[in-house]
Amino acid sequence: MLTPWDKDFYRPRLITYSRAYTLVPTYECFNRCRYCNFRVDPGQDQWLTLTKAEEILLSLQDRGVTEILILSGEVHPRSPRRRDWTRLLLDLGQLSLDLGFYPHTNAGPLSYEEMAALKAVNVSLGLMLEQLSADLAVHAQAPSKDPQLRLAQLIQAGELGVPFTTGLLLGIGESQAERREGLKAIARIQRRYGHIQEIILQPHSPGSRQSWEGAPFHLEELPGLIAEAREILPPETKIQIPPNLIPDDALLLDCLRAGAEDLGGIVPKDEVNPDYGHRSLDQLETLLTSQGWELRPRLPDYRPLPGYSP
Repeated sequence: MLTPWDKDFYRPRLITYSRAYTLVPTYECFNRCRYCNFRVDPGQDQWLTLTKAEEILLSLQDRGVTEILILSGEVHPRSPRRRDWTRLLLDLGQLSLDLGFYPHTNAGPLSYEEMAALKAVNVSLGLMLEQLSADLAVHAQAPSKDPQLRLAQLIQAGELGVPFTTGLLLGIGESQAERREGLKAIARIQRRYGHIQEIILQPHSPGSRQSWEGAPFHLEELPGLIAEAREILPPETKIQIPPNLIPDDALLLDCLRAGAEDLGGIVPKDEVNPDYGHRSLDQLETLLTSQGWELRPRLPDYRPLPGYSP
């Protein structure tokens, strides 16, 4: 515990976030997760073109955006369109870099060659572990949500030295013990490779397009889970929570007090949870400042934003 004689006693605690915008190469996905509010069936979506992407990115250059989250549905590994999809992901990353942005891609499980290629045009990559449970009903038609496949992706990213984001999706049928095992599995991989920079604890929040009628995650459980995660995870791994899925200010503050340190990308639209809008940055800053904390922007690999002066 810090005392008034410690040099850091009077420094405000930092809570970070990313000034982000989401590009969606395609909403099509061969998985059918029953809680999904994002996907469309394969062949039912017009893919984002580079021309349209450039138009969007040029419009963002004077709006304070730094991170481009390239968030894609998954094209089947054996699909004849997989190569074109991978090429589009690579081109979007390169275009973002060329226009002065910092891309982060989340596009499901990748081959070693695909991940290595994407590493060259991204600041960081990501893939949610979601849960270690292999028999969740919500994943019955989602073959790429196999937990062992996803753990192998975390290891592969470690072997490639890719700054990585992962996390748990909470309240989709798992037990508390299974949540703990998921955190421990992530911690073991991080201690071996040191590349997992953040873990997202994302509560299931029902949306208008999902087929599953499961209840939302009980948000009052979240501070306790964060505290437990902070004990399990190595100290350098940040815990991220999505503030738009925690609408109660007091509960959001409790989550930060429990050990969450990052609010993720504050985006105009949460493509994964489109029914849940974000508070404004002014609202978040006012809330955190009232507790003596500082809200500070960062880049996808957790470097401080260049030129930012608190």
